[in-house]
Amino acid sequence: MIDPLLRPPRVERDVVDDWREDPWDDPRRLNDAGGASTDIAEPVSLERFRDVLRLVSVVVVALTLLFGAVGWWYLRQVNPSGEAAATATFTINQGDTLSEVSQRLEDQGFISSAGVFRWYVARNGGIELEPGFYSLRAKTHMGDIMAILNTPPSITYSKVTFPEGFTIAQIARRLEEKTKRMTEADVLAAVADPAIVANFRPDGVSSLEGLLFPDTYLVSGDETPTQVIQRMVTLMEDVAREEGLSDAQSKVGYSPYKVLIVASMIEREAKIDEDRAKIARVIYNRLEAGMPLQIDATLYYGAPEGASFADLKAVEGPYNTYLKKGLPPTPIASPGRASIRAALNPANNPSSSDPLCAKTPKPCRYLYYVLADADGRHAFAATLAQHEANVEAARAAGLLP
Repeated sequence: MIDPLLRPPRVERDVVDDWREDPWDDPRRLNDAGGASTDIAEPVSLERFRDVLRLVSVVVVALTLLFGAVGWWYLRQVNPSGEAAATATFTINQGDTLSEVSQRLEDQGFISSAGVFRWYVARNGGIELEPGFYSLRAKTHMGDIMAILNTPPSITYSKVTFPEGFTIAQIARRLEEKTKRMTEADVLAAVADPAIVANFRPDGVSSLEGLLFPDTYLVSGDETPTQVIQRMVTLMEDVAREEGLSDAQSKVGYSPYKVLIVASMIEREAKIDEDRAKIARVIYNRLEAGMPLQIDATLYYGAPEGASFADLKAVEGPYNTYLKKGLPPTPIASPGRASIRAALNPANNPSSSDPLCAKTPKPCRYLYYVLADADGRHAFAATLAQHEANVEAARAAGLLP
């Protein structure tokens, strides 16, 4: 037992009336003061975290969808879906800017967004714009359009073939068909251009019919219809001079232009080369004798499609060589080299020993011809009786109506 005298004196604690509560007095706030977390505080913090997490997730998903939509839209602008359209012509003019070109591309339906095109071009090396004509297709990749526009039109070509015997009207249609940028009307306007130089065209003649050489041409992307027509005229002159057309008067007694008229008729009448020179001789013999040429091909020149031979034969006009003597006023087609050569070098008349010349008044000359077989060969005659017999044989063979 402890001696009460040894016990420490009891200290009485004074009660302080203005005592204030400290954070440490409440265990629920220990986590705010660095103490251990309690079961009451934990759910509050997790809920806030979950809210933030949900918000971040929504933002991420929204941004992903947004960027995905933008990316898909951009790809559709750069590489449109569906089949590419037919080729069409796009023109770049002198002084055009990329902004002007891109807007016209959009306006004409080659691209769907001028702005996207400019953005694409800026990030893929740019375009050196050169004036000229370009063949483009709508609904193709912008990279393909950019590549074509980056190719100088002077080195892009359309291959166009004009067969022998084509008329100016047919040449105009063929250019429209093959180049896609020259219309038939544009070509016909070019043919009438007084700036075209045609050395074999005589004064007073405005037509270029028969003065365009039929051949295969590479038409560049920066050529105009007038330039193409001038090239065809120049080539005709070069070929004709090589064949001796400049000496036509001394060779056959006719001017170079009239020989081209003869050559054009040969071109439309002859089916095989061996007949060309004989047809030339028939034409010159009939001209010399004052006979109508009676060339069927002249009747069809400029005639409506589907017109009957009988109707055309009865209609008076400068190209009706059944009713009008002499040459027609212009060529009726573009003759090739072989027909020009034949017109300058007609065949000799048959010799006196030829069966055609038996019982034939002198001189014995080729004056008639008619189809003889399905390959296009002709039978030639010196008299009307011989010719009528050849015509009957052709009808019997089903070569004539």
